[in-house]
Amino acid sequence: MQIALALGSGGARGYAHIGVIDELTARGHEIVAVSGSSMGSIVGGLHAAGKLEPYCTWVETLTQRDVWMLLDPAFSGPGVFWGRRVMDRVAELLEGVTIEELPIPFTAVATDLTASREVWFQRGSVAMAMRASIGIPSVFTPVMLHGRLLADGGILNPVPVDPLLGTPADLTLAVSLSGPHNSRTSQQPVSETADSGVLGEITGRLRGVMESEQVRGVLDWWQSRFASEQPGEPRLEASDPAGPGDPDATASPRSLEEFDALPRGLRTSDVVSKTLDTTQALITRFRMAASPPDILVEVAQNAASTFDFHRASELIALGREKAAAALDEAGL
Repeated sequence: MQIALALGSGGARGYAHIGVIDELTARGHEIVAVSGSSMGSIVGGLHAAGKLEPYCTWVETLTQRDVWMLLDPAFSGPGVFWGRRVMDRVAELLEGVTIEELPIPFTAVATDLTASREVWFQRGSVAMAMRASIGIPSVFTPVMLHGRLLADGGILNPVPVDPLLGTPADLTLAVSLSGPHNSRTSQQPVSETADSGVLGEITGRLRGVMESEQVRGVLDWWQSRFASEQPGEPRLEASDPAGPGDPDATASPRSLEEFDALPRGLRTSDVVSKTLDTTQALITRFRMAASPPDILVEVAQNAASTFDFHRASELIALGREKAAAALDEAGL
Protein backbone atom coordinates (compact mmCIF):
# COMPACT_ATOMS: atom_id res chain seq x y z
CA MET A 1 0.00 0.00 0.00
CA GLN A 2 1.24 3.51 -0.82
CA ILE A 3 1.57 5.77 2.23
CA ALA A 4 1.94 9.55 2.54
CA LEU A 5 3.75 10.11 5.85
CA ALA A 6 3.61 13.17 8.13
CA LEU A 7 6.22 13.22 10.92
CA GLY A 8 5.68 15.52 13.88
CA SER A 9 7.93 17.64 16.08
CA GLY A 10 8.93 16.72 19.61
CA GLY A 11 12.70 16.72 19.99
CA ALA A 12 14.24 13.38 20.95
CA ARG A 13 10.85 11.66 20.85
CA GLY A 14 11.29 11.99 17.08
CA TYR A 15 13.49 8.90 17.16
CA ALA A 16 10.16 7.07 17.32
CA HIS A 17 9.63 8.09 13.67
CA ILE A 18 12.41 5.67 12.73
CA GLY A 19 10.52 2.80 14.33
CA VAL A 20 7.32 3.80 12.52
CA ILE A 21 9.14 3.77 9.18
CA ASP A 22 10.72 0.40 10.02
CA GLU A 23 7.30 -1.09 10.76
CA LEU A 24 5.75 0.28 7.58
CA THR A 25 8.52 -1.09 5.37
CA ALA A 26 8.57 -4.42 7.21
CA ARG A 27 4.88 -4.84 6.33
CA GLY A 28 5.55 -4.14 2.68
CA HIS A 29 4.05 -0.63 2.52
CA GLU A 30 5.65 2.01 0.29
CA ILE A 31 6.19 5.56 1.52
CA VAL A 32 5.52 7.75 -1.52
CA ALA A 33 5.73 11.20 0.12
CA VAL A 34 6.92 12.54 3.46
CA SER A 35 6.66 15.83 5.33
CA GLY A 36 8.16 16.76 8.67
CA SER A 37 8.49 19.45 11.30
CA SER A 38 11.59 19.78 13.46
CA MET A 39 12.88 16.27 14.32
CA GLY A 40 10.30 14.93 11.88
CA SER A 41 12.08 16.80 9.09
CA ILE A 42 15.41 15.21 10.06
CA VAL A 43 14.08 11.65 10.01
CA GLY A 44 11.82 12.25 7.01
CA GLY A 45 14.54 13.87 4.92
CA LEU A 46 17.03 11.15 5.71
CA HIS A 47 14.52 8.46 4.77
CA ALA A 48 13.67 10.22 1.51
CA ALA A 49 17.41 10.37 0.74
CA GLY A 50 17.94 6.71 1.57
CA LYS A 51 20.29 7.62 4.45
CA LEU A 52 18.20 6.67 7.46
CA GLU A 53 20.05 3.42 8.20
CA PRO A 54 23.52 5.00 8.75
CA TYR A 55 21.89 7.78 10.79
CA CYS A 56 20.16 5.19 12.96
CA THR A 57 23.43 3.30 13.44
CA TRP A 58 25.09 6.54 14.60
CA VAL A 59 22.42 7.81 17.02
CA GLU A 60 22.03 4.41 18.68
CA THR A 61 25.64 4.71 19.87
CA LEU A 62 25.24 8.18 21.40
CA THR A 63 25.69 8.50 25.16
CA GLN A 64 24.77 11.53 27.25
CA ARG A 65 28.36 12.69 27.06
CA ASP A 66 28.37 12.31 23.26
CA VAL A 67 25.25 14.47 23.06
CA TRP A 68 26.94 17.11 25.20
CA MET A 69 30.00 17.14 22.95
CA LEU A 70 27.81 17.70 19.89
CA LEU A 71 26.39 20.87 21.37
CA ASP A 72 27.98 24.12 20.23
CA PRO A 73 27.20 27.04 22.56
CA ALA A 74 25.93 30.20 20.90
CA PHE A 75 27.80 32.65 23.10
CA SER A 76 26.24 35.69 21.45
CA GLY A 77 23.28 34.19 19.60
CA PRO A 78 19.52 34.21 20.31
CA GLY A 79 19.58 30.66 21.64
CA VAL A 80 21.73 28.38 23.74
CA PHE A 81 23.19 26.33 20.87
CA TRP A 82 23.90 26.87 17.17
CA GLY A 83 23.17 23.30 16.11
CA ARG A 84 26.02 23.29 13.58
CA ARG A 85 27.85 20.20 14.84
CA VAL A 86 24.76 18.02 14.67
CA MET A 87 23.77 19.34 11.25
CA ASP A 88 27.33 18.95 9.94
CA ARG A 89 27.11 15.24 10.77
CA VAL A 90 23.69 14.96 9.10
CA ALA A 91 24.95 16.91 6.08
CA GLU A 92 27.83 14.44 5.71
CA LEU A 93 25.31 11.63 5.38
CA LEU A 94 23.24 13.58 2.84
CA GLU A 95 26.28 14.40 0.67
CA GLY A 96 24.83 17.67 -0.63
CA VAL A 97 21.62 16.20 -2.07
CA THR A 98 18.81 18.63 -2.91
CA ILE A 99 15.10 18.13 -2.34
CA GLU A 100 14.51 18.05 -6.11
CA GLU A 101 16.89 15.09 -6.42
CA LEU A 102 15.17 12.94 -3.81
CA PRO A 103 13.41 9.80 -5.06
CA ILE A 104 10.56 10.53 -2.59
CA PRO A 105 8.79 13.94 -2.50
CA PHE A 106 9.79 15.70 0.73
CA THR A 107 8.64 18.83 2.55
CA ALA A 108 10.38 20.35 5.58
CA VAL A 109 8.24 22.81 7.54
CA ALA A 110 9.67 25.83 9.35
CA THR A 111 8.08 28.89 10.98
CA ASP A 112 8.68 32.45 9.81
CA LEU A 113 8.77 34.38 13.09
CA THR A 114 8.68 37.73 11.28
CA ALA A 115 5.50 37.06 9.31
CA SER A 116 4.01 34.52 11.77
CA ARG A 117 3.39 31.91 9.09
CA GLU A 118 4.60 28.51 7.91
CA VAL A 119 7.35 28.06 5.35
CA TRP A 120 7.42 24.86 3.30
CA PHE A 121 10.78 23.82 1.87
CA GLN A 122 10.17 21.74 -1.25
CA ARG A 123 13.34 22.58 -3.16
CA GLY A 124 16.95 23.41 -2.35
CA SER A 125 19.40 21.80 0.06
CA VAL A 126 17.88 19.05 2.19
CA ALA A 127 20.30 19.72 5.06
CA MET A 128 19.59 23.46 5.09
CA ALA A 129 15.83 22.87 5.02
CA MET A 130 16.23 20.58 8.02
CA ARG A 131 18.25 23.18 9.92
CA ALA A 132 15.59 25.81 9.35
CA SER A 133 12.97 23.41 10.69
CA ILE A 134 14.69 22.46 13.99
CA GLY A 135 15.11 25.86 15.66
CA ILE A 136 13.50 25.01 19.03
CA PRO A 137 12.87 28.41 20.69
CA SER A 138 15.44 29.35 23.34
CA VAL A 139 17.44 26.15 22.64
CA PHE A 140 18.67 26.29 19.03
CA THR A 141 19.18 29.63 17.35
CA PRO A 142 16.81 30.56 14.52
CA VAL A 143 18.26 31.15 11.04
CA MET A 144 17.82 33.94 8.51
CA LEU A 145 16.92 33.25 4.88
CA HIS A 146 15.77 35.84 2.33
CA GLY A 147 14.83 38.24 5.11
CA ARG A 148 12.86 35.63 7.03
CA LEU A 149 13.66 34.68 10.62
CA LEU A 150 13.05 30.92 10.58
CA ALA A 151 12.48 28.71 13.63
CA ASP A 152 11.00 25.34 14.56
CA GLY A 153 8.23 24.12 12.26
CA GLY A 154 6.38 22.71 15.25
CA ILE A 155 5.53 26.20 16.48
CA LEU A 156 2.70 26.47 13.96
CA ASN A 157 2.41 22.96 12.51
CA PRO A 158 3.52 20.19 14.89
CA VAL A 159 2.28 17.41 12.58
CA PRO A 160 2.37 18.68 8.97
CA VAL A 161 -0.36 16.76 7.15
CA ASP A 162 -1.24 19.74 4.93
CA PRO A 163 1.78 19.43 2.58
CA LEU A 164 0.63 15.90 1.74
CA LEU A 165 -2.86 16.89 0.61
CA GLY A 166 -3.31 15.88 -3.00
CA THR A 167 -0.50 13.33 -2.88
CA PRO A 168 -1.40 10.24 -4.97
CA ALA A 169 -1.33 7.75 -2.10
CA ASP A 170 -3.69 5.10 -0.74
CA LEU A 171 -3.75 6.73 2.67
CA THR A 172 -2.07 9.31 4.89
CA LEU A 173 -0.40 8.27 8.15
CA ALA A 174 0.61 10.92 10.70
CA VAL A 175 2.87 10.52 13.72
CA SER A 176 2.22 12.86 16.64
CA LEU A 177 4.75 13.13 19.46
CA SER A 178 2.27 15.03 21.66
CA GLY A 179 0.04 12.13 22.63
CA PRO A 180 -1.69 11.74 26.01
CA HIS A 181 0.63 11.12 28.93
CA ASN A 182 1.40 7.54 29.81
CA SER A 183 1.56 7.35 33.60
CA ARG A 184 3.63 4.16 33.41
CA THR A 185 6.41 5.82 31.41
CA SER A 186 9.17 7.63 33.26
CA GLN A 187 10.42 10.98 32.04
CA GLN A 188 13.80 10.30 33.59
CA PRO A 189 16.68 9.25 31.35
CA VAL A 190 18.67 6.10 31.93
CA SER A 191 21.32 6.83 34.57
CA GLU A 192 24.85 6.88 33.21
CA THR A 193 28.25 7.93 34.48
CA ALA A 194 29.94 10.79 32.61
CA ASP A 195 33.28 12.53 32.83
CA SER A 196 32.55 15.28 35.34
CA GLY A 197 35.77 17.08 34.50
CA VAL A 198 34.87 17.59 30.87
CA LEU A 199 31.29 18.47 31.69
CA GLY A 200 32.37 20.88 34.40
CA GLU A 201 34.69 22.68 32.00
CA ILE A 202 32.01 23.01 29.32
CA THR A 203 29.38 24.11 31.80
CA GLY A 204 31.73 26.61 33.38
CA ARG A 205 32.54 28.24 30.07
CA LEU A 206 28.88 28.42 29.09
CA ARG A 207 27.79 29.95 32.36
CA GLY A 208 30.59 32.46 32.20
CA VAL A 209 29.18 34.09 29.09
CA MET A 210 25.45 33.40 29.27
CA GLU A 211 23.68 36.07 31.31
CA SER A 212 19.95 35.54 30.94
CA GLU A 213 18.07 33.59 33.60
CA GLN A 214 16.39 31.48 30.94
CA VAL A 215 19.69 30.43 29.37
CA ARG A 216 21.21 29.60 32.75
CA GLY A 217 18.13 27.54 33.53
CA VAL A 218 18.47 25.52 30.32
CA LEU A 219 22.13 24.83 31.02
CA ASP A 220 21.34 23.78 34.56
CA TRP A 221 18.67 21.47 33.22
CA TRP A 222 21.13 19.86 30.80
CA GLN A 223 23.66 19.35 33.57
CA SER A 224 21.00 17.78 35.80
CA ARG A 225 20.29 15.12 33.16
CA PHE A 226 23.68 13.60 33.90
CA ALA A 227 23.00 13.11 37.58
CA SER A 228 21.59 9.80 38.73
CA GLU A 229 18.14 10.04 40.24
CA GLN A 230 18.45 10.28 44.02
CA PRO A 231 16.35 7.96 46.19
CA GLY A 232 13.25 9.66 47.46
CA GLU A 233 13.58 12.61 45.10
CA PRO A 234 10.13 13.81 43.99
CA ARG A 235 9.49 13.77 40.27
CA LEU A 236 7.01 15.60 38.09
CA GLU A 237 4.37 13.13 36.95
CA ALA A 238 1.19 13.54 34.96
CA SER A 239 -1.93 13.96 37.07
CA ASP A 240 -5.63 14.10 36.32
CA PRO A 241 -6.81 17.67 35.76
CA ALA A 242 -9.41 19.07 38.10
CA GLY A 243 -12.86 18.95 36.57
CA PRO A 244 -15.52 21.67 36.72
CA GLY A 245 -17.21 19.83 39.58
CA ASP A 246 -14.05 19.76 41.65
CA PRO A 247 -14.20 22.46 44.37
CA ASP A 248 -10.41 22.87 44.13
CA ALA A 249 -10.56 23.63 40.41
CA THR A 250 -11.32 27.33 40.88
CA ALA A 251 -10.61 27.93 44.54
CA SER A 252 -7.71 30.36 44.95
CA PRO A 253 -5.68 30.74 48.14
CA ARG A 254 -6.34 33.65 50.48
CA SER A 255 -2.67 34.70 50.47
CA LEU A 256 0.56 34.00 48.61
CA GLU A 257 1.80 31.93 51.53
CA GLU A 258 -0.93 29.35 50.93
CA PHE A 259 0.39 28.23 47.54
CA ASP A 260 1.95 24.78 47.61
CA ALA A 261 5.73 24.53 47.39
CA LEU A 262 7.13 24.14 43.90
CA PRO A 263 8.52 20.67 43.05
CA ARG A 264 12.12 20.29 44.16
CA GLY A 265 14.50 20.61 41.24
CA LEU A 266 12.06 22.46 38.96
CA ARG A 267 14.06 24.72 36.64
CA THR A 268 13.28 27.44 34.15
CA SER A 269 13.99 25.12 31.24
CA ASP A 270 11.59 22.51 32.67
CA VAL A 271 8.83 25.11 32.52
CA VAL A 272 9.87 26.14 28.98
CA SER A 273 9.86 22.51 27.80
CA LYS A 274 6.48 21.74 29.38
CA THR A 275 5.04 24.96 27.97
CA LEU A 276 6.16 24.00 24.46
CA ASP A 277 4.74 20.49 24.86
CA THR A 278 1.41 21.83 26.12
CA THR A 279 1.14 24.38 23.31
CA GLN A 280 2.06 21.84 20.64
CA ALA A 281 -0.49 19.34 21.97
CA LEU A 282 -3.26 21.94 21.65
CA ILE A 283 -2.17 23.08 18.18
CA THR A 284 -1.89 19.45 17.07
CA ARG A 285 -5.49 18.75 18.05
CA PHE A 286 -6.73 21.72 16.03
CA ARG A 287 -4.57 20.91 13.00
CA MET A 288 -5.58 17.25 13.08
CA ALA A 289 -9.25 18.28 13.17
CA ALA A 290 -8.74 20.50 10.11
CA SER A 291 -6.68 17.95 8.13
CA PRO A 292 -7.25 14.52 9.67
CA PRO A 293 -4.96 11.69 8.54
CA ASP A 294 -6.32 8.26 7.75
CA ILE A 295 -4.16 6.73 10.50
CA LEU A 296 -2.73 8.52 13.52
CA VAL A 297 0.16 7.10 15.52
CA GLU A 298 0.59 8.84 18.87
CA VAL A 299 3.66 8.82 21.11
CA ALA A 300 3.06 10.04 24.66
CA GLN A 301 4.53 13.40 25.59
CA ASN A 302 6.14 11.90 28.66
CA ALA A 303 7.71 8.98 26.77
CA ALA A 304 10.90 11.05 26.84
CA SER A 305 12.03 14.60 27.37
CA THR A 306 12.53 16.83 24.35
CA PHE A 307 16.28 16.62 25.06
CA ASP A 308 16.78 12.87 25.67
CA PHE A 309 18.83 12.38 22.51
CA HIS A 310 20.83 9.53 24.08
CA ARG A 311 17.79 7.20 24.18
CA ALA A 312 17.57 6.34 20.47
CA SER A 313 17.23 2.55 20.72
CA GLU A 314 14.47 2.73 23.31
CA LEU A 315 12.46 5.34 21.40
CA ILE A 316 12.87 3.62 18.02
CA ALA A 317 11.44 0.46 19.59
CA LEU A 318 8.56 2.50 21.04
CA GLY A 319 7.76 3.93 17.61
CA ARG A 320 7.74 0.46 16.10
CA GLU A 321 5.37 -0.74 18.83
CA LYS A 322 2.98 2.20 18.41
CA ALA A 323 2.96 1.85 14.63
CA ALA A 324 2.26 -1.89 14.84
CA ALA A 325 -0.73 -1.28 17.11
CA ALA A 326 -2.15 1.44 14.86
CA LEU A 327 -1.66 -0.61 11.69
CA ASP A 328 -3.16 -3.72 13.27
CA GLU A 329 -6.22 -1.71 14.30
CA ALA A 330 -6.55 -0.41 10.73
CA GLY A 331 -6.21 -3.93 9.34
CA LEU A 332 -2.97 -3.18 7.56
